[in-house]
Amino acid sequence: MSELKAKALHMGPAQCAVDLGDGSERGEYVNQDYILQKLGRPHRAINLMYCYYPNDEGWPGRASVVHADPSVQFAWDFPYDDYFTYKGGLNGTRDDEPFTCMRDVRRHGQDVLLTMTIDPKVSDEHLRAIGQDLRTFGRVQLRINHEATGNWFSFNKRASYEEVAAFFAHASEIIREEAPNVKTIICLDGCKSVDDEKMEMEDIFAEASRAADIVSVDRYMSLHWGWPYDVAEEGGDTFSRSKVEDIYTLAKKSYERYTFVNGGTRKPMVLSEFNSDGDVTGPYDQADMLKEFCEMLKADKDKWLSGFTLYQFRDRGRLGLEIEDPNNAEVGIEQPLMDTYRDIIHDDFFQPSMEVGAETALPATLRWGGSEDADGISVPLHFDSDPVFCEAYFDEDTVDMNLMLELNGFWFYKAPGVKCVDMMSAFFKNRLDGAKDMDLKIFAPPASGENDPSQGEDWQTNYYTELKALPAIRIRYAPIVK
Repeated sequence: MSELKAKALHMGPAQCAVDLGDGSERGEYVNQDYILQKLGRPHRAINLMYCYYPNDEGWPGRASVVHADPSVQFAWDFPYDDYFTYKGGLNGTRDDEPFTCMRDVRRHGQDVLLTMTIDPKVSDEHLRAIGQDLRTFGRVQLRINHEATGNWFSFNKRASYEEVAAFFAHASEIIREEAPNVKTIICLDGCKSVDDEKMEMEDIFAEASRAADIVSVDRYMSLHWGWPYDVAEEGGDTFSRSKVEDIYTLAKKSYERYTFVNGGTRKPMVLSEFNSDGDVTGPYDQADMLKEFCEMLKADKDKWLSGFTLYQFRDRGRLGLEIEDPNNAEVGIEQPLMDTYRDIIHDDFFQPSMEVGAETALPATLRWGGSEDADGISVPLHFDSDPVFCEAYFDEDTVDMNLMLELNGFWFYKAPGVKCVDMMSAFFKNRLDGAKDMDLKIFAPPASGENDPSQGEDWQTNYYTELKALPAIRIRYAPIVK
């Protein structure tokens, strides 16, 4: 274990970021340790989907549980949306969901992307309470009343489209007053045909689009919306499949229309839900369609898309990297899409940028601004050949730290109290064919998952940690034989 040196390191945005949906009406939340181990890298953000109808009968019970009805034949035929219920808000608690999940997401070096359907009739006191809930969670992206030009969610059944649009702008203003660290996302249906001159209800939602920090559409290259009440078969009318090129064109055209509505301002554009449904395509075309879209994106000289959110990690249907085992909800059955997606997110185009600076002395202050803006350290390592053992050991100065480590393209999480991180899995599928120099990258997101109000004026967007010492690195090139 030779003496190590450290260099300053800055992590910035990718050319196109990747976010991941984790839990919805179709699947349960999967912990970030498992996801990181399966995919080998953190995401920019994890999308958590919740609803807030605090004045409804049965609240805060899950709609499909407290309003169970055998006659229901559509996922949204309940009195309120069948997402997990947001347990915070006015008179709520921050000791339950989604806050337990949000803390898990942030301590693993990812930002929170919170999708919320909200009763458009709630008072400003409810909106202010939501803003107060989010103050400590760093650079939150909040998607309010998504797919707003549709007719399936409860908020669309309780208000006109004009009222839904006005509510988005008003809720964005109130929540940001309480939590300036939050950026809001408007999600419309966008352009539905290549011949459309405008987006769906573009004029009605023009002010809402201008009130948003981020603009978006949801795009499924195929989708079985009749799930789980029927089976997609030839000739059916509860599913669709589109050409990948058409989906790409419509999404990009929607971005151009958003830019027009915003007076030429090019706001960040995301695909807030994106996938192809294996219920329609089967597992192999599903993977091929995602790959085709991403290849088009990389080849496009117009870098118009700032990120997309894959829907989702584990799904009870066929919209996930894993299918939930019907025998055991805690078990996922990996799909061919997993390998394809893993290759995509490890492509440089979708990876966060890394800039190595000058050599730095310890102790060093590490800054976590978020997954697109963080200052860590880089530790140069030399490998004589492909290792058999590669471990990082943490002493009394570092054992209680919360860290994200990257080596050879593979990321590892070190929780407070962990003394050793085995990094050999960074080499299992990426073995060295000779001597090589590489860097161990180290970042320090907040151990609690929340920022600390005592850290200074910028506490809502930055979290600071002092690194007193480097881990000891054990590298061996041959197994023990006796």
